[in-house]
Amino acid sequence: MKPTDGMYCNKDLLNYLSFGIVLAGLLQLYHHKKTQTSYGRHRKHTPHTSVGKMLLLGTFCLHYFHRTFIYSLLIRGQPYPLNVMMGAVMFTSANGFLQGYYLLHCAQLDEWKTGFCFKIGLLLFYTGMAINTHSDYVLRSLREKGEVIYKVPKGGLFEYVSAPNYFGEIIEWFGYAIATRGLPSLSFFVFTTCFIGPRAFYHHRFYKGKFQNYPKSRKALLPFLL
Repeated sequence: MKPTDGMYCNKDLLNYLSFGIVLAGLLQLYHHKKTQTSYGRHRKHTPHTSVGKMLLLGTFCLHYFHRTFIYSLLIRGQPYPLNVMMGAVMFTSANGFLQGYYLLHCAQLDEWKTGFCFKIGLLLFYTGMAINTHSDYVLRSLREKGEVIYKVPKGGLFEYVSAPNYFGEIIEWFGYAIATRGLPSLSFFVFTTCFIGPRAFYHHRFYKGKFQNYPKSRKALLPFLL
């Protein structure tokens, strides 16, 4: 690499990107041998989206509307590191596309009025969301504005577990997976459990180590069990 007008030319980067574009073009050529890209006069019209799909899509968006425009404005505590925030943005963007694409183009939910799984799933989702929202409220109430001290949370499901906010969110996406009955929503439930489940145990260990009078009957994540 030699400097040019005060800047460095990374030839390897230029070559990789150029060959990548050529490869993408060849893939498009192969794709067009079989079918035309669906836009303009070649657009494929999909069936009308059912009410069940829109209800679930709205349910999914409701969770993230709350987390983005309500929870983020009310939270009291330390700011998130940039790498954590960027990782969350990347994951939620990819997952949002996955869930939306599945609901709009793949899911079959015409029996939403009578479907047992649909109703039970939505009931679980909104129950979990209520638990999550109330638990966040309890945690916020422990601090005055600008405080970063820790106190023992009390009330609601905090009487039974150290992280009912995580328990509620896991219930949310478990219900969502039942309602949609699809691999994308099931994979999101598994990811959520694997990601925030261990955090509940770290919280539980932190509370027990910091507070000598921490309730011994209180579990980490699942009431009475775990």
